Amino acid sequence: MDGNLSANDISHIVDADRAHVWHHLTQHKPFETGEPRIIIEGKGMRVWDQKGKEYLDAVSGGVWTVNVGYGRESIANAVRDQLVKLPYFAGSAGSVPGALFAEKLISKMPGMTRVYQTNSGSEANEKAFKMVRQISHKNHGGKKFKILYRDRDYHGSTLAAMSAGGQDERNAQYGPFAPGFVRVPHCMEYRAHDQGMGDLTGEAYAEANVKAIEEVILAEGADTIGSLCLEPVTAGGGVIPAPEGYWPRIQELCRKYDILLHIDEVVCGVGRTGTEWFGYQHYGIEPDFVTMAKGVASGYAAIACCVTNERVFDMFKDNSDDPLNYFRDISTFGGCTAGPAAALECMRIIEDENLLENTTKMGERMVNNLNALSESHAIIGDVRGLGLFVGAELVTDRTSKEPADEKLVAQVVAECGAMGVIIGATNRSVPGFNNTLCFSPALISTADDIDNITETVGKALSRVFG
Repeated sequence: MDGNLSANDISHIVDADRAHVWHHLTQHKPFETGEPRIIIEGKGMRVWDQKGKEYLDAVSGGVWTVNVGYGRESIANAVRDQLVKLPYFAGSAGSVPGALFAEKLISKMPGMTRVYQTNSGSEANEKAFKMVRQISHKNHGGKKFKILYRDRDYHGSTLAAMSAGGQDERNAQYGPFAPGFVRVPHCMEYRAHDQGMGDLTGEAYAEANVKAIEEVILAEGADTIGSLCLEPVTAGGGVIPAPEGYWPRIQELCRKYDILLHIDEVVCGVGRTGTEWFGYQHYGIEPDFVTMAKGVASGYAAIACCVTNERVFDMFKDNSDDPLNYFRDISTFGGCTAGPAAALECMRIIEDENLLENTTKMGERMVNNLNALSESHAIIGDVRGLGLFVGAELVTDRTSKEPADEKLVAQVVAECGAMGVIIGATNRSVPGFNNTLCFSPALISTADDIDNITETVGKALSRVFG
């Protein structure tokens, strides 16, 4: 922990925080008598709070972001050097790090060609939605404007992004939402029965699930559907990968009905799923939009991107005589140069330290460890994930799959924290189904780190459920 802060400094910081800071995703009533948690310092996989308590961080900054770990001086130096040279210029002009980062990023994304830089995942998704709407007006008389989104998926916290939000509890009390967003079923094989698909699994379930999406398209009218927006692995809705055969069918469906495919990689992108740079690349699909944020610069600077293929880009420059025939949009802080400078260094670290390979190996270890825990803890109903992006769904009965009480799930998270390991859980997401423990440790995780995390989870489960 930072030795430069005295007890008086810490006391003042806590008082200032309690009096003036509005924390994210937090009920503040307890702070009237207790202290908010303040993270003072981070190094590698570990962080320290204001009381000097050390934690192993298994959620990469709380929301799956710090992919390359804390304390990377080379990223900080890259940002510092760039800020001295040029901190900002509006995105209507280019910058050196912006151009070099775009070139590097596109080299990892065959088939994609253009990078629109912005400052958050919510905003990156908004840009894709706006592009779809403008394409509809330019090419389809405004008719092909609807955007399909999936149950349980999450695409951000702005009102338009929430209009495409499949987590009803997150959306509660924030409506009414933007029109033209239409929900389709999720591909959660573990809960096929809840979707009226009986005991279907694997390819059979994937076929039935995509068929259900097609039924929505036909009911709405295929000539009214502009895009389909999906997470490659659902994040906050329960860490849910799709079953075998799902993604090729999704690609076929989009091509059949001329629907643009939008893949939201805000969580999965830039190595989180292992082996590949992006989650969608595990499945051989060819999206029209790919959005990303969190791990792009590992939280060292704010940056997000909406990446498109040349087909989409060309639709915005086909008639230069038309004053409306370009993407008339700007993101103020999309012009910051710290983001691409940090992102370039982050990508170098991932390459030089072979973190994609490490993520695959450590992800397999975590899944195996959690499956081993399930042999002695019947409360674990399902373990799933891809790379270092793993979920363990807790149920009271493995046959009925009745979700564990979310208050008890929260207790497991709290017990892990008390033992010095920060884990996550689905939170205010799907009513009645906030029952999945979530893990997304940094891509630098070692075998000891993974074992520490899962051993602590085992102890916490014993304390809460016996």
